Amino acid sequence: MTVTGAYQEGVGTTARGYAWWGRRRSVALDVGLALLSAMECALEGVEFAADTGLPVPVGVVFGLLAGSVLVVRRRWPIVVVLVAIATAPAEMGFLMGLVGLYTLAASEVPRRITAVLTGMSFAGTFIVTYVQLRHSVSAQAGFGPDHWYVPLLSLFMSLGLTAPPVLFGLYIGARRRLMESLRERADSLERELSLLADRAEERAEWARTEERTRIAREMHDVVAHRVSLMVVHAAALQAVAPKDPAKAVRNAALVGDMGRQALTELREMLGVLRAGESVVPRSAQVPLASVGRAAAAAAAVAEDGPRLSEVETLVGESRAAGMTVELSVDGEVRPYAPEVEQTAYRVVQEALTNVHKHAAGAKTWVRLAHRGAEVAMQVENGPSDEATADAGLPSGGNGLVGMRERVQGLGGVFVSGPTDAGGFRVSAVLPDRAASSA
Repeated sequence: MTVTGAYQEGVGTTARGYAWWGRRRSVALDVGLALLSAMECALEGVEFAADTGLPVPVGVVFGLLAGSVLVVRRRWPIVVVLVAIATAPAEMGFLMGLVGLYTLAASEVPRRITAVLTGMSFAGTFIVTYVQLRHSVSAQAGFGPDHWYVPLLSLFMSLGLTAPPVLFGLYIGARRRLMESLRERADSLERELSLLADRAEERAEWARTEERTRIAREMHDVVAHRVSLMVVHAAALQAVAPKDPAKAVRNAALVGDMGRQALTELREMLGVLRAGESVVPRSAQVPLASVGRAAAAAAAVAEDGPRLSEVETLVGESRAAGMTVELSVDGEVRPYAPEVEQTAYRVVQEALTNVHKHAAGAKTWVRLAHRGAEVAMQVENGPSDEATADAGLPSGGNGLVGMRERVQGLGGVFVSGPTDAGGFRVSAVLPDRAASSA
């Protein structure tokens, strides 16, 4: 019987430590059986030597050598059975024959070889039994059995010495192979489960990374735009406060409104983050649960996020901050999927924020186009007005990256770059998911 590597590691000492045996008890069993067989054959060798006229020591030595072959039954079961067949005429090696046939049937020897050797053993046992019974019956005076008595009794004895060990060996061999197959299947299943667990952890980590990126992008868009407008209004407030107190008051009110709007959006974002927190410790093996709750929270944000209809308000806020901006809308205005409208709004918002940061005083054009199966948006600004004071807004370099990720995440196209007139242009096209599904 062969066993899997995992089973051998679990057992401890392998066959390498005990010749062809796998365990100590196997060594003890085979050695004990070989001693019993050698003693049996040695005793039967005395009678064999007397019948053949050989010296008794020769018969004993022959019996000892023949019986001790049983020690190699696991390694060479065919040899054991052949020796048992060869010694059958000498009426010795019954234990060796029984154990040899059992080992042969339980081993991995091809079944055709097992059948041939079993037939040879049966024939040898039948012939020897028939001859001995015939001789015994003939030697008894006054006993005249029918002609079928000796062959039938010889057949029963041969079957009794051959069939039980072979059938039992076949059963044990099939059971061992079944256990080995189940063990290998269990090892394979354990490896597959381990791989699935690793893949699930990788997917969970990927989902967590995507969620962190999405949240960072959302907070960047919310905070950067509102704070940029606040800084622009604060700079204007400093400039006009000594000259026009009334305008300074209006600018201060706008700054306050911008701050309150920024705080409101931040509270909504933090509320979503708190709702998406997992109540399970990080060490627990259920990382996908928190990811599912975060995804649900993200969907809720998408449902309640800004819409394309609010772009006009967004443009009005930039106008109030001193930007010269024109809005044009082409095509029939219609509703889109929440994530499409939110992405379009954020692209326009971030583009206007970049104009405040990098092109103070530049004239800006915002264009929206509603087409058959898509919506397009473009924000283009001219060169910066050198006469306008720069508000000194810091830039993290993530605005264009975030817009590109948003658009490409919905299967859209995003293009940005400088214009020939010295300005900058941001263009995006988003597919209408409702039209695509229809």
